[in-house]
Amino acid sequence: MPIHNYPLYLFLMVGTLLSVSSGKLTKTGGITGALVGLLIFKGAGYMGIAMLTVFFISASAASGWQLSKKRQTEIAEKNKGRRTAGQVIANGGVAAILGFINLGRPDLSSLLQLMIAGSIAAATADTLSSELGSIYGCRFYDVLTFKTVKSGPDGVVSLEGSIIGIAGATLIAITYSIGFGFNYYGLVIIAAGTIGNLFDSILGATLERNKWIGNNTVNFLNTCAGGAVCLVLHLFI
Repeated sequence: MPIHNYPLYLFLMVGTLLSVSSGKLTKTGGITGALVGLLIFKGAGYMGIAMLTVFFISASAASGWQLSKKRQTEIAEKNKGRRTAGQVIANGGVAAILGFINLGRPDLSSLLQLMIAGSIAAATADTLSSELGSIYGCRFYDVLTFKTVKSGPDGVVSLEGSIIGIAGATLIAITYSIGFGFNYYGLVIIAAGTIGNLFDSILGATLERNKWIGNNTVNFLNTCAGGAVCLVLHLFI
């Protein structure tokens, strides 16, 4: 193992121990998170770890925010808010796969780094819009019919939640830009996060609401959409 990578291994080890001991991750979730982080590092270096860290901290904070109120409305996460291995893969698996691909195709590094950012932006936008939109949303709509409904069911959105989701994607875009330069890619990442979040809501209103797929699958497809948007915009802009 290269000596210059030792700080990363120490960071992942300490981060895993703290996340598990603080109840943010289950034990298997912590181990899975460390492996996901390592693969993301292989694809996007320390800025990839920075983007993953921004997602994890913001998502954990949003999940724990006004938790008692969420429990009263039955929208709080199960398992006492601890993220499982399945949830880690659902949110970070696509970025990890892209990092693994970079090991064999370093000539595609720039594109893969952008796609990693897009997938993490989609995960961040979805998590923040869901967790905080349920608290700060004033009026909720079915994403397919735009009829006013109560908060909670899959596929329900709010204006406030959507804005918060865009803000979450922007956090990842800024983190990416600090490491790789400020250019139009930042807007591409914001678009990827926003479109991925919308796609997540549509899947929730259709396949998940009908019990054809679960929430982890929806989240995984959301991050796929975020990466795919970056690929398409990179090729045609």
